[in-house]
Amino acid sequence: MSYWILVAAGDDLLPDIYELPLDLFDCLLTSLPPLALQKLQEQLLASDFVICSQNRSISWRALYKSRWPGLVRRVQPVDWLAKEGEENYEVTYDWQQIYWETHLQEYALLLRTSKLESLELRWIKSNEHGAHATSYIRTFIRLPETTLIICFLMSAIFEDSFEYNLLGKVVGLCKLLDQNSETLTSIEFIHCKLSSTFVDAICDSLHIKGLQTHGVKHFSIKTSSFMEINSLPLPVGLASFLSSGRSLTLLSLSDNNLQQNFAKMVLNTLLDASSSIVILDLSENNIAGWLSDFKWRSTSCSKLYSGIGKSLQSLRVLNLRNTNLQKDDADCLIYALVHMPNLGTLDLSDNPIEDDGMKSLISYFVEISEREPPFTELKLENCELTCKGVSQLLGVLSQLKKPLNALSIGDNDLGIKVGAPLGKYLCTGIRSLNIEDIGLCSSGFLEAQEELMEELKLVYINISKNRGGIETAKFLSKLISQSPRLVAVNAGYNFMPVESLSAICSGLKVAKGKLEHLDLTGNSFCDQSAEASVLAGFQIHGKPIIVLSSLPASNQPYDDDP
Repeated sequence: MSYWILVAAGDDLLPDIYELPLDLFDCLLTSLPPLALQKLQEQLLASDFVICSQNRSISWRALYKSRWPGLVRRVQPVDWLAKEGEENYEVTYDWQQIYWETHLQEYALLLRTSKLESLELRWIKSNEHGAHATSYIRTFIRLPETTLIICFLMSAIFEDSFEYNLLGKVVGLCKLLDQNSETLTSIEFIHCKLSSTFVDAICDSLHIKGLQTHGVKHFSIKTSSFMEINSLPLPVGLASFLSSGRSLTLLSLSDNNLQQNFAKMVLNTLLDASSSIVILDLSENNIAGWLSDFKWRSTSCSKLYSGIGKSLQSLRVLNLRNTNLQKDDADCLIYALVHMPNLGTLDLSDNPIEDDGMKSLISYFVEISEREPPFTELKLENCELTCKGVSQLLGVLSQLKKPLNALSIGDNDLGIKVGAPLGKYLCTGIRSLNIEDIGLCSSGFLEAQEELMEELKLVYINISKNRGGIETAKFLSKLISQSPRLVAVNAGYNFMPVESLSAICSGLKVAKGKLEHLDLTGNSFCDQSAEASVLAGFQIHGKPIIVLSSLPASNQPYDDDP
């Protein structure tokens, strides 16, 4: 815990540490792990505070003696420079380096008897890119006694203490992976700059001895980059790893500056393998056009295309959020979706597919409406959609034999006319709906309210930032009274005036006690302590269910219909 406090607070915490009594300061040092000690020392040396007179410093020799008292006598200083006339010369040893070496050797001996299950690597950089950076390897280890622990190993780079040796790091890490290839099921890279050589070595080490396969189930590379992405779109080792991944169920390559060709090669590799991928995440990459081969194959070579279905049948979650997909990409996506019969979740948010792209999705849902697909969640936030396109989609989704569990269409400028279609759709059995900031205004809420004619199965809804004024409160009151399963509502920033309280309270009084969270942040009555205190009386399990803003809302008119 102390380590994370130091890392999170940084320099802001130093003045408080300086003010600690000396005995407490020394006690803190003995309780910190090596990485936190190193960080604290760097901050002490770089600080502008005068601390020398207060003896606020780190004695690595004392820390070593405290942690390994039996080893101190083994560290025998050798006076290489002792000469006649220099009897008072005292040899000094780098106790910081000795401390670190002993620490790492100790954990390397924990590791020899462990069964590594999950490995997370952060901030792995190249020599050229990170001359003085720190790399962390976090490992989750299952000991023979089945006790789950977390330990931190650090390959540190300090100007005067350690040398950065990427080759040595790769060799050591590969040896660790090779020793645990039969038990390792998850590996994740975060904030790394990866060369093809590094990736090839890591992936080759994951194969089980004597077999052309591996047991990894979860493989992720997030917020990272590949050094040779232009000359070599997909490292050979990674391609081999993906093609031999019979146990692989999750593949995440999110936010890695990937381009179209890289994504195409990943997909083609998965198609050629009998993979069992359940979750595929390519979000936050610029991969427009990566699915064009699907449309080409379906129209030019049906025989070749017919075998693709087996590779994608296990896929249940496809995350393509913010991948710069255009309307043509949505058209190509349809040719891929028909080969994903078990797909349950599709995220296309933050892609400018517009209404033309929506038409392709509508054709897909028309096709699956005749059966009962496992499709449960669709996310289309910020896709530059209009009322016309979304109204058509809602009409088709209403015809599904098995309604969606969740639909997100927030941050699209839909306007007040989408109110009635939304009200009708709420009656189809949807359980979670996000319609944040779609421009409903008061008239849109009024039209939606008029369509609520039966009991709803709604569990969660987000209607925030729609400038609905008092009509928001009336809609909310009716919604709560007709939704016995409703647990959470976000109705913030809707310009609801003080007069809205009576409508909201009316709905809460007839609710059947399951509502646990009602967010009313940023509405005009939030700064009225007398009125707001009325809402505080509504509780569940002894806790208030109403969330109000901590700052007064701006005094703006609430009915701003165009």
